[in-house]
Amino acid sequence: MLEERPCLVSRDYHSRPCERESNWLMPYKTETAEVQQGKRPLETNGEEDGVVRKVSKHSGDYIDTELSIGGILMSSRDQSGNQQHAGDNSDSSSLIAAIGPDNSINCLIRCSRADYGLIASLNRSFRTLVSSGELYKVRRINGVVEHWVYFSCQLLEWEAFDPIRRRWMHLPRMYSNDCFVFADKESLAVGTELLVFGRDATSHVIYQYSLLTNTWTTGMSMNEPRCLFGSASLGEVAILAGGCDSHGHILSSAELYNSETRMWNTLPSMKKARKMCSAVFMDGKFYVIGGIGGADSKLLTCGEEYDLATGTWTEIPNMSPVRTGAARDNEPPATSEAPPLIAVVNNELYAADYADMKVRKYNKDSRAWITVGRLPERADSMYGWGLAFRACGDRLIVIGGPRNAGEGFIEVNSWVPSEGPPRWDVLGQKRSASFVYNCAVMGC
Repeated sequence: MLEERPCLVSRDYHSRPCERESNWLMPYKTETAEVQQGKRPLETNGEEDGVVRKVSKHSGDYIDTELSIGGILMSSRDQSGNQQHAGDNSDSSSLIAAIGPDNSINCLIRCSRADYGLIASLNRSFRTLVSSGELYKVRRINGVVEHWVYFSCQLLEWEAFDPIRRRWMHLPRMYSNDCFVFADKESLAVGTELLVFGRDATSHVIYQYSLLTNTWTTGMSMNEPRCLFGSASLGEVAILAGGCDSHGHILSSAELYNSETRMWNTLPSMKKARKMCSAVFMDGKFYVIGGIGGADSKLLTCGEEYDLATGTWTEIPNMSPVRTGAARDNEPPATSEAPPLIAVVNNELYAADYADMKVRKYNKDSRAWITVGRLPERADSMYGWGLAFRACGDRLIVIGGPRNAGEGFIEVNSWVPSEGPPRWDVLGQKRSASFVYNCAVMGC
């Protein structure tokens, strides 16, 4: 878990002079964000992922690269024999020889993780350091955290957005059967992994994207497979609670996943079984909020707090921000809405009220929700579905946008609560005919 105070990577990384002087290499296919400038989105050219090529200098407004960490590693291995024959130091164990390995790592953990693809191509020692994940472990120990937003607007396609450099990145396409494509899916980022949960023809399945290899794999399984659960992560661990099993039974069980050991551990069960709930970490504890439960599948307004130190659950009444009254005109019942849209920034809990387009904050002392401002004006959704509301370091991020007649766009909006009442900055914008199906934030 994160220890001490996190040392967040500066939001001014993108303005460093050295970046403007070099050809920029990224570990994904990338494009710069469109921010109220009418720029057209990146048009991909259909080349295969993992191709290594130098990024040329363009006079245009976006960069089109196809460069993965996996591609860098393969290219470097192919060239290693020639490099050694030429007498370079590709096998050096000192990394930056002049300052030694410890100081080298101390410097590298303070680089943006967007730089690690380029760093991995320098020699075998750098390559091993990056691909092993050791850099990210040292970053976590030293409280160095950098957050990227991962989201899917197409059923098998995922993108990442770097809010520091304001760039979009395309992940490799997922390959699956039709059952998985059209099944309910949940997503979770933990450590250096992005996990996507769904169903195939016969059982639940988990697709795992690795930041270290830029690839998707399957084969992982929970102790009690489920869907429609609440989940949250803190550093290298994540907790999943509630949901439904393969027979549709609502669950009260919970599990903890450690991304470093790849182990699933069963936790004590919650006091109430619930599905379609949301979850967060706050003040070092895990909270499950809202959802649907009970014999009559009613909307739950309570939350539950799990203390990792004592292994106990405590019920908290009226912790859910969702409405409990009758549906308004032309609105479905509350049980048809999306799970609560909640996020935690600096140990303060916030919620997005899609119906009234307001942002609310939870008062821990009075256990009541208060309105602090409005959501971005163009944060459209369908009863909360298709709108992403996430914590991203010291920011709150809202991803969504208007759509009509098969056309539209999505925006990445940002607000830093410590700077005052909600004033939303548009970090990026791109065309999209679909809304946001899944979204997760990876901090590493």
